Amino acid sequence: MGAIAPGEDSGARPRYMHRNARPKDIMKPEDVVATYDREGPAWAQTRDRRLIERPWLDRALAIAPHPHGRRRVLDLGCGAGRPIAEYLIDRGCLVTGVDASRQMIELFARVVPRAVALHADMRTLKLSQDFDLVVAWDSFFHLSPDDQRTTFGVFQAHTALGGVLLFTAGPQAGEPIGTIGESPLYHASLDPEEYRALFDRHGFAELGYWPEEPACGGRTIWMARRV
Repeated sequence: MGAIAPGEDSGARPRYMHRNARPKDIMKPEDVVATYDREGPAWAQTRDRRLIERPWLDRALAIAPHPHGRRRVLDLGCGAGRPIAEYLIDRGCLVTGVDASRQMIELFARVVPRAVALHADMRTLKLSQDFDLVVAWDSFFHLSPDDQRTTFGVFQAHTALGGVLLFTAGPQAGEPIGTIGESPLYHASLDPEEYRALFDRHGFAELGYWPEEPACGGRTIWMARRV
């Protein structure tokens, strides 16, 4: 089975919308990588680049420590790198981008050549360093609920003490199907209280929760600090 943690770094993919039932014959989480390999490059050319995510990125950067000088950022599900990775680099960050879609990580390497580009699965990532800021923006919610639970161990292992975790999810538990290009696209979320329990279990303190934030295209945003 292929990795299932690719993603664009911002909201051109459909944001999470709850539905009570998921038609399992339409799209499964293991189909996400192939979908991004097929649809992602064309989609990346037309995605919204207004950076409406900037207030949350700036909040995270203001809080994240930088004991080594420049902040070290791990961008999980980095996609093509525009605009989020570009913005982080412009802010002086050292960015490592990770994506399970080979097409998307190759685009990332071309778009942001000053970043480190890794073709890897966020679920099983084991790097020999930790980071001041870990971002899983519009990517973490492509994992199945069980994989989201286990990926908190990856967050814990790669976030430095005092570092910040920033990710988007859905407003409540569910597995809706969105679209990208002409293809269906899997999304999933846990309930907010389960995310809070995972923070506690993996050494994070909640810093902020913005459910279906109107100023950010209706995204549900979480921010936490590693303690």
